[in-house]
Order: sequence, then C-alpha cells, then structure tokens
Amino acid sequence: MRQRTSNQKRSKLWLYCLVLFTLFSLPSFAQLSDDSEEPETPVVQEATDVAEAAAEESAGDWKNGKTLFNANCAACHALNRRMTGPALAGVEAKYSKEWLYKWIKNSTALIATGDRQAVAIWEEYNKSVMTAFPQLSNSQIDDILAYTSYVPPKKVADGPETPVNGDGGGMNTNIILGALALILLLLIAVLFIVFRTLKKFAQAQGIPEPVREERTPLWKAFVNNQFLVLTTAIFALLASAFFGYGFLMQVGVDQGYQPVQPIHFSHRIHAGLNGVDCKYCHSAARVSKHSNIPSLNVCMNCHKNIAAVAEEGEYVSMDPEYPEWTATAYNKEIQKIYDAVGWDTNTQQYTGETKPVRWVRIHNLPDFAYFNHSQHVTAGQIQCQTCHGPVEEMEYMYQYSPLTMGWCINCHRETNVNLAGNGYYEKIHDQLSKKYGVEQLTIAELGGLECGKCHY
Repeated sequence: MRQRTSNQKRSKLWLYCLVLFTLFSLPSFAQLSDDSEEPETPVVQEATDVAEAAAEESAGDWKNGKTLFNANCAACHALNRRMTGPALAGVEAKYSKEWLYKWIKNSTALIATGDRQAVAIWEEYNKSVMTAFPQLSNSQIDDILAYTSYVPPKKVADGPETPVNGDGGGMNTNIILGALALILLLLIAVLFIVFRTLKKFAQAQGIPEPVREERTPLWKAFVNNQFLVLTTAIFALLASAFFGYGFLMQVGVDQGYQPVQPIHFSHRIHAGLNGVDCKYCHSAARVSKHSNIPSLNVCMNCHKNIAAVAEEGEYVSMDPEYPEWTATAYNKEIQKIYDAVGWDTNTQQYTGETKPVRWVRIHNLPDFAYFNHSQHVTAGQIQCQTCHGPVEEMEYMYQYSPLTMGWCINCHRETNVNLAGNGYYEKIHDQLSKKYGVEQLTIAELGGLECGKCHY
C-alpha cells in the first residue's frame, strides 16, 4: 500500500514539473518569435556609392559613353582584351585627350603627319586603317573615354549571414526546437510512468488482464471468399494489361530526352534574346533531308568578336530561373569553342591546333522511317517550333515532341496544304478538292497517310 502511495506521489510530481515547465517556456518562445520578425538592418553598399560619386565627377557621362562605344567601337575593340584593335580600358591615362580627339576623328591624317605614337600603333596592328569618326564631337568622345575609364563597383554581398531570430537578441531556432524536443521526451517519460503505475495498481488489486479473442487471419478470410478472389484476379489481370501496354508503347520514345553537351549552347540566348534565325545555323534544313549540326566555323562568325558575355568586372543580370549560368560560366563555354577551333584571342589568329567536339544527338528517328527536312521547311513552310517546341525559350535543348507514328499521322490529318505562291499545289488542290468535296485539302488527302511516304 505504501509503495502504491509513493508511486502515485511520484507521478503527480512529474506532472506538476511538466506543467510548470510548459507554462514558463511558452512566454519565452513567444518573445523569441516576436524578436525574429524584426526587420534586418540594410547593408550600405559603400563601394557602389563611391563608384557613382566618382562617375558624377568625371569629365564625361560613362552611361552615354557605353552606348556610343557599343555603337561605334565594339566591332573592333573591347575594354579588357585585344581584338582587331587594342584593349581600351584606361586608354585616357595613356594618351592626351587632344591626341585622342585627332586619332578618333581621323587616324589616317594623324599617321600622315608622322606622329610617333600614331605610326607605332599603325605598325603594331599590321598597318590596319582605323575607321574615322569625324561625326563624333569632343563631348561624345569624352563620354566614351569616361566609359573606358569607369571601374564598375563589385557586387556587394548582403553581409554576414545572421540567425533567423536575430543576432544575439535571443535564442535561435535550433535551441527552440531542442527545447520542444525535450518537452516531448518528458511527456513520453511521464506517460510511460503512468502506464507502469496503472499496471502495478491493477496487479495489486487482483484485476485480471483482458483476454484477447482469437480472430481469423485476414489472408484466410480472403482465401475463403471465392467471389473476392475472382474479382481481385480479374482486376489484377486488367491492370497488368493496361500498364504493360503503356510501358511497351513507350519503348523507343525519347520525349523529354535532355543530354549534357560538351559545350553548352543556350538556344534561349541565341534564338530568343538575340533573335538568331534557326536556319542560319541549321542551314541544311532548307535544302536537305537532314538538318545539320552547325560547324564551329559558323559559331566563329560571331564569336571572333564576342569573346565574353560581359567585360571583366561588369555585372550582368542573368535569368533567375538558371542561377548557375552567370556571365563567368558563359565565358568559359565560349573559351571551349576557341580551344576546339584553335583560336588565339591575343593574336586574333588560328593556331592550327584543333580538337573535335563530340556532340550528343538528341532527335533520332528509326532507320525505317523517312523524314525530309526540306520538304517540310521549304515546301511545307512548317516552322521549326512545330516539331521542336519553343526552342527560343530553352536554356537546355531537349526533345519536345514524341516523334511517334501516331503523332506524325495526326499532324498530317490536321495540317492544311499551304497554297501561297505555289502553282504546283494550286493545280493539285483544284483537282483533289473536287474529288473529295472539300474546300481546303489536308496533307492526309494529299497522300500523307500512304505507307510508302514514310517507309521504304
């Protein structure tokens, strides 16, 4: 009897401790939660302010100078690397302004006077004649020079990471979660003690434990019910046939296939932002059965002069959907092109040391299926996006359409014959539209569903 009384007292003591601990903890947690909602102190970007102040005090407007530089100078010059002409970063510190005015407006006339600096530059760059810009005023040249001397501020970090609930004003989230876990453990311990106490109390009072009734196992009940077994078997067979058919129909279908290429090429930037026509790179699609993989010489048509997404140190805002592709990352991919074709950016010449690029094919039809790009692109006037999807939005190229037989047949059934400026199709359309009694022929009525059109 004394043992039961002591156990009851001990259980009550544990319960009282738990209640008191919970009551004292809740206000503290509420206060910590309120403190965590305090606004963070904004970080003052001192580097940006200094740079902007320096730009305001300069002789020219560097923002306007950047526009003028891109319009008149960027074809032959860059700020931090040599191109057809020298790098122009800090050029104002190397030469006097008066000399730069004369050189930019008419370099040929300055060379003819025998100016030592002008002749030296002319001979260093293989006596290439620089384009004259007499239309530029001195103030505009000052703006360009301000841009070449402008040092963009480094992107200021947001400062050291602070705890979610403030920096030193209270406990952080980990401590709060630890305290809650401790309360949970105490509650479990109390329940365990109560269970043991009640069990001992029942044994002391001679209360027998409840006898569990024996029940038929579930699997035996299932086996004994023949209707349920038959229904389950039929359902299993139908489900197996459904999923088996769906699995087999996906064999050879590579929709969504997105391999990693040896050199990353962003269709989003080229075809989307810059508006490059698909057939500029894939020129064979207009005249051939196959659409060609562009040679790197096509890439070099532009990238001889585009060696970087942004000048060194210049901040370029990228698409937040692809945070991994920064200006630095894109610049490395351009360098891979140079390494493959053997292009030296310093001398602006080919070294003759080339490396093959092992591109990974994405779209691949079976050998028994015939598909002619020129028939669709040139004769049918089908847009590339019809089959390849919105490539102008794709950072990573992937197979957009299933390219299955059923997909092609549906397209032939739904696509009308394009009669614009095509006398051959106009004659065929007049004959077949009377035969089929329709106003507009589809590719299917033109013979697009015949087996020999695609299989040979």
